[in-house]
Amino acid sequence: MFARLLLLGSLLFINLYACKGGYASCVAKVKDSHAIQNNSLSIPVSKTERLVYSRNIPNAKIIKQDPFLSLYLIEESKPFAYPFDINMRLQLGTAIVTDKKAYEGKFLHNQIGLNTLASYSETLVYPALVTSSCCSLEGVVTPRGIIQREYLNHFVTTKNNLYGDIGIRVKNEKGSVIVKASDPFMKNNPFLQGDCIVGFDGKKIDAASVLMCKILFSKVGSKHRVKVKRGSKLYTFTVMVQQRYGGGELSDTFLESRGLYFDAKLHLTKIGNAFQKYGLHIGDRLIQVDGVKVENEAALREYLQKTKHYKSLLFERNGFQFFVNIK
Repeated sequence: MFARLLLLGSLLFINLYACKGGYASCVAKVKDSHAIQNNSLSIPVSKTERLVYSRNIPNAKIIKQDPFLSLYLIEESKPFAYPFDINMRLQLGTAIVTDKKAYEGKFLHNQIGLNTLASYSETLVYPALVTSSCCSLEGVVTPRGIIQREYLNHFVTTKNNLYGDIGIRVKNEKGSVIVKASDPFMKNNPFLQGDCIVGFDGKKIDAASVLMCKILFSKVGSKHRVKVKRGSKLYTFTVMVQQRYGGGELSDTFLESRGLYFDAKLHLTKIGNAFQKYGLHIGDRLIQVDGVKVENEAALREYLQKTKHYKSLLFERNGFQFFVNIK
């Protein structure tokens, strides 16, 4: 009995020390847990599971994955005694932590949906974790920025791997949340580019990061009320959440819902069933839409949201150009 009490006391001391001893204990924990492996992250989040960030498929039994953020949940082969918890409590300071050093700092901008990851006051070191002084997980550092705890927690704790979508991409602008793009293919989409989102389900919205969490984490098929300021008028729209198809590590041109995925230079990376009959191949590069030149995702998305009734796509394959006329 005495031995058991001594052991419990020791574990409590260790956990308290992690909070009071600065980030040195977090560096040690990252090293001891082998959370950094072969230029990727493999973080124990329970006795039986690891949270992995990697652009390559892990050589392990995969429980689930998130292709948008390149996250995997895998079975733990060598259980670590003190897994990292994802901190959903009050944030009391953070640091970028590797298995060699910690760089204390703060978040400058929060993650806005899947496309704009969080930024930090210190130079990002990849791969690395962002932790509190208690070694709780606040985010993971990727080449695109930091995936914050809200997204990590959502991935680990939810059963399905779906994100919600109401057909908008937003940004912060002069203290307001502005629609920077509206999906032209989403049925009954009421939003226009330039709309100011001021409320969601009766609650005031003043940060794009907060709004995108509410949308992305909503159940597909659920209905929500969105208050919009358009010019000098206010509107309230009731919208149904659809499934999100593009964003993050995937292209986000709005054609993803129709099965076309691209790389940064608009080469096809995936072709859905709706386009199989057009003779397209992986690697074909999109050059024009209805005679308008497009060079990247942003240009393609900008054109498509202006006119959803596109009729002609010009592709290039090995120096040969050909049209795909949409029926």
